[in-house]
Amino acid sequence: MSTNDRTVRIGLIGAGGIAGAHVAGYALNPETVTFAAVADPVRASAELRAGSTGAAIYADYNDMLSQADIDAVDICLPHHLHKDAIVAAARAGKHILCEKPLCLTPEEAREVAAAVAAAGVTLMCAHNQLFLPAVAKAKELIENGTLGRLYEVRTTDSFYNDFDPENMGWRAHAKTSGGGELIDTGYHPTYLMLHLAGGAPVEVTSMLATHRLTFMEGEDSANVLVRFDNGVIGTLVTSWAYEPADGTERFSAVGELGSLTSDGTVLSYHLRGEEPVILELEPVDQFGAEIGHFARSILDGTRPLHTEKEGIEVLGIILGAYESARSRSIAAVPSLDRV
Repeated sequence: MSTNDRTVRIGLIGAGGIAGAHVAGYALNPETVTFAAVADPVRASAELRAGSTGAAIYADYNDMLSQADIDAVDICLPHHLHKDAIVAAARAGKHILCEKPLCLTPEEAREVAAAVAAAGVTLMCAHNQLFLPAVAKAKELIENGTLGRLYEVRTTDSFYNDFDPENMGWRAHAKTSGGGELIDTGYHPTYLMLHLAGGAPVEVTSMLATHRLTFMEGEDSANVLVRFDNGVIGTLVTSWAYEPADGTERFSAVGELGSLTSDGTVLSYHLRGEEPVILELEPVDQFGAEIGHFARSILDGTRPLHTEKEGIEVLGIILGAYESARSRSIAAVPSLDRV
């Protein structure tokens, strides 16, 4: 694919709530993205997302994969439908952007890894918080050794969720969601921890709770500890039950020379013996930046920030956390991509 004379033609699979943010992201990248098609069994939803773009509409994404003029798909389906869509798109030779979680089980992870490898396509996990400028700057500071050897990373993502039995839908059931809050909103601080820690996760321990949303099958809150193979210890707190206490950071990191912390917008770092440095960074549209990164990865043949490798590692942490909570033990993080 030329880097100069064409855009990436994307077919959207699933026209629900999060798809709106993705479609807005397409519009922010007119030089590299064409919104070419959308597939959803609910015609009104597909028409809403297509708007006046001229995107072709399909009821079945398999028809879109075989008939539409597209280079890539953007999967915005409920959790339990991700694996089948990934495998179908890979077999059709399409590049893939997939909303979190990548998939739900070890068996699904192995099938995804095998399908993507066999097809030779690019799969990017839609980990939108990686595109926060504060996250990119923190990663830069860690990698260039500003903090020295990294010791610990902490990530948080909690809010008061107004779900009730009538509006929670498929997320209320473990079979379709994959668990509870941890594999949903908790997926964000998990991939953020993985990104900043810079190692492979090896073991995990957790405590899960249902503080408030007692009608759902899974947990509404989770506390998780992760050990990485480079010695970094990660701590994660996430919840739908409550607003976090004042002063709670989105992420922080501590190393041998100092620390950094961020609320997701402002980033500050403090080296031992020096004055703190506070960086107020220009905000960006996370989904616009994410879509742009995906398109450039395809056009330039470069590796996205997080591929199926990192998506599978994140799933491994979460499944390990669920096993830890069940067994009340420290659990190994499984290698889910091995057939």
